[in-house]
Amino acid sequence: MTAALFAGLYLAAVLYIGVFAFRRGGAGQSAEGYFLAGRSLGGFVFLFSLFGTHMTAFAILGSSGHAFSNGIVTYGLMASSSALVVPVLLLTLGTRLWSAGRRFGHFTPVQIFRDRWECNHTGTLIFLLQAALLLPYILIGMIGGGTVLRTLSAGVIPYWAGSGLVAVVIMIYVIFGGMRGTAWVNTFQTLLFLAFGAAAVAVIGRGMGGFEQAVSTLLADPSLAGLLTRERVSPEIFFSYAFLPLSAIAFPHISIFCMTARRMRQFKWTVILYPVCILLIWLPCVFLGVAANSAREIPRIREKQTARALLAGPAAWLPAAEAAQTRSRASGDDVLVVLLDHYAPAWLAGLLGAGIMAAVMASDSQILALSTMFTEDIFAWYGHAERYGARAQIATGRIFVFAVTATAYLIALRVPAGIFELAGQYAFAGFSALVPLYVGALYWRGSTKYGALASVLWVMAAVAGIAWFQAATPAPMGPPVAYFSLGELALLQRTASGTTIAGYLPVLPMTLVSALLLWLVSRVTPKPSEATLTRYFGRR
Repeated sequence: MTAALFAGLYLAAVLYIGVFAFRRGGAGQSAEGYFLAGRSLGGFVFLFSLFGTHMTAFAILGSSGHAFSNGIVTYGLMASSSALVVPVLLLTLGTRLWSAGRRFGHFTPVQIFRDRWECNHTGTLIFLLQAALLLPYILIGMIGGGTVLRTLSAGVIPYWAGSGLVAVVIMIYVIFGGMRGTAWVNTFQTLLFLAFGAAAVAVIGRGMGGFEQAVSTLLADPSLAGLLTRERVSPEIFFSYAFLPLSAIAFPHISIFCMTARRMRQFKWTVILYPVCILLIWLPCVFLGVAANSAREIPRIREKQTARALLAGPAAWLPAAEAAQTRSRASGDDVLVVLLDHYAPAWLAGLLGAGIMAAVMASDSQILALSTMFTEDIFAWYGHAERYGARAQIATGRIFVFAVTATAYLIALRVPAGIFELAGQYAFAGFSALVPLYVGALYWRGSTKYGALASVLWVMAAVAGIAWFQAATPAPMGPPVAYFSLGELALLQRTASGTTIAGYLPVLPMTLVSALLLWLVSRVTPKPSEATLTRYFGRR
């Protein structure tokens, strides 16, 4: 319990920071102060809080778990493409969001869409879609927190209690601290993990006898040597992952956060340093996930490898319940914490575990973003803010925070999917397909609300269709199962971790069709008024 105690002290520190921000920042005085920190965040907090908001349990536990099963290719799937794509998105779309929010007083992307396209119910549909897509991402934080505390305490703190504790802590400081408290906490969390991440690599590497020894062990085993290549991921899947980082700017917590900067020049250093921050977090997590396969002296690692081998071979005959248990045992989401528990002293494992906790608790930003969207895009849009005042609007936002956190916690207790797959199949894919809306609204005079509506309805249908298909077709224990084929081309496949369309992840066709619909429908439907277009783009 020594390691778990350090994690508990970290949670107490987070609570203090959130409440301190509430007392010092006037979070309860105005809607802009609570939801956007008064648009006054400085460069240092803006960079590290934005990065911490983006790098959740997906980047820490998800990346190491995926690398444990698939190898070093995990870094190329997400980290390399994110280091290129995300800074470009912040420079091109993030600065435009900041400018529109500052000029016209917008708090959320939906407010920009409604104003830019002169629409009403289309904005409401976008809110509902973004809320539904953000829920899986919120679940990741709950799952990650419960996983870390259960592993650190060697099962003394059960998963449900660990997830519940994380949910309560997040709920308290988000309710009291608002955007300012969330930003300060995320800055603290990011710095904490960056500081302890290097220590974790050094300690675990020494315990393994050096990383050269770990790599040699993998190369000497034919069943593990493939983890050091790209062979476990097809070229089509690898290419598909280049589309997933597009989701960064469409995530409500990222796009809303872009509006909190004090000045536009604060985007400069964020764009420059973002790839460096990605390197510092993803590289150690991915490499430790791969190297964990050489640590066969750890019983938990051997158990995971045995379960993984069973899933790849004769497990096709297993009953559904036993197959689900086998997948759970094979999951590598907790492998980083397992390595710490084995190779580090209890006090050091506690410190490093607190650093991991810092990285997995970024659900705060998503929950606050949902609250901001609900109060601005629903509560205020339909006249309740004018009727009841700013204090009622903030109170409504806080009640919504409680409701969303409680709902996410209850769902997290029953979600069987791994962190990496849960994010990639739903949250990332759906938000990536919404990026054409941002490009159209902020850069193309010819885009219309009807084009946006067509794009939104397509994304809704695509996400719902994928969810239905995966619920109706059990995940295969071995190779993918084709359900629709054209000759030798499998058009629709059910895989162990999700779905592929013609060999590609759903994010690829979803994004391309979304952009095509926006363009085609906008070409043949009425444009917004010239006055609105002049406000956003100037005169022709």
